Amino acid sequence: MEELKTQVILDNTISITNSDTTSKKKKKKKTLSTEKVENISETVKVDAESNKGSPIQQFSNGKVEVNSVIDDEEEEEGEEVTGSDEGEICEYKNDNLQRITNEEKRYLDRMHYEDYNELRRAAEVHRQVRKYAQKTIKPGMTMIDICELIENGTRTLIEENGLEAGIGFPTGCSLNNCAAHYTPNSGDKTVLHYDDVCKIDFGTHVNGRIVDCAFTLTFNPVYDKLKEAVKDATNTGIREAGIDARLCDIGSAIQEVMESYEVEISGKTYQVKPIRNLNGHSIRPYQIHAGKSVPIVKGGDQTKMEEGECFAIETFGSTGKGYVHEDGECSHYAKRHDIGHVPLRIAKAKSLLHTINKRFGTLPFCRRYLDRVGETKYILALKNLVDSGIVESYPPLVDIKGSYTAQFEHTIILRPTCKEVVSRGEDY
Repeated sequence: MEELKTQVILDNTISITNSDTTSKKKKKKKTLSTEKVENISETVKVDAESNKGSPIQQFSNGKVEVNSVIDDEEEEEGEEVTGSDEGEICEYKNDNLQRITNEEKRYLDRMHYEDYNELRRAAEVHRQVRKYAQKTIKPGMTMIDICELIENGTRTLIEENGLEAGIGFPTGCSLNNCAAHYTPNSGDKTVLHYDDVCKIDFGTHVNGRIVDCAFTLTFNPVYDKLKEAVKDATNTGIREAGIDARLCDIGSAIQEVMESYEVEISGKTYQVKPIRNLNGHSIRPYQIHAGKSVPIVKGGDQTKMEEGECFAIETFGSTGKGYVHEDGECSHYAKRHDIGHVPLRIAKAKSLLHTINKRFGTLPFCRRYLDRVGETKYILALKNLVDSGIVESYPPLVDIKGSYTAQFEHTIILRPTCKEVVSRGEDY
């Protein structure tokens, strides 16, 4: 049997490739598994026949973990990730309570069955990947290793296919006082430590229908109360959301809950503050921020949520000022939705825009994704696209130095009959 030798290099991660498509009549259930290979010196031997998917390799203390996507055929026969299972179903309140039995609303629900299923398929992939990530990510891993673990798992389980299915936006892994919009660029050597507070925010999509979901990962129990506060606040926002709910009322409820918590760190007690200039948001196909913002403090917009809308309910808590500003090297970008034709005189900028249109459309992307599709020496061209107003840049958002921030987030659908928390899982 022929063996494939793979050189073990600390900063090398092999991308998972899509497995062969199975027939519609009988599909194999895909899961993520981990095979630990110890005492690796210079090379790892991978059996070319028995390995059904290219491995992700991670490295820690001289050991390598070969993580592969396997076909779980012997233990369980089942459908591939199709999204037929509903998320958490919540009945509306007050005047909207009768919607769940209203025949007209039930008919409207059935009309959008395929749309809901696309979101459910994306949500099921998110659940599986985040479950795997939570048990696999450990202190000592680089942020690039962490992001590629999540992204490669997502690409495989979602069966990445251009703009039809894949990653919804770059994997955020913001640390400590950085609350959002950090993902490592190539060459970033940042390592996760035991005392870090890491916000893992990633998205999956099917036909542009994006599931946006985030959680906070910590190892030191001193931050448990901070996470509890933000998780409770997010669940409060989900509970208050619904058809005809005013956005300002949701923000007021979130703030009240979050500020009821205190956390003690290094002998000092902090009231948990909502980060007032970060919000939840509505989502449309291929548009992660679709116009409506869901505040997490009182005094916001009195606009109402409407039937059929999809929202990311996310809250951020901080031990700092509760206000973030831009700081650090930018990694996140997205082509603007409302941009028309803009003449470009720089050939490299035109070429880069063609790549963005083909690979990402209006979905957010990061510099690592440009590297992955073969773009090189694109920094000036990317700056030209930003300066021309075609592409928007999203630098990291940070609170004061020394503070800690946490985030939890779910995607909900305001169906005609009920509210569905499509990304709800056993973890949160």
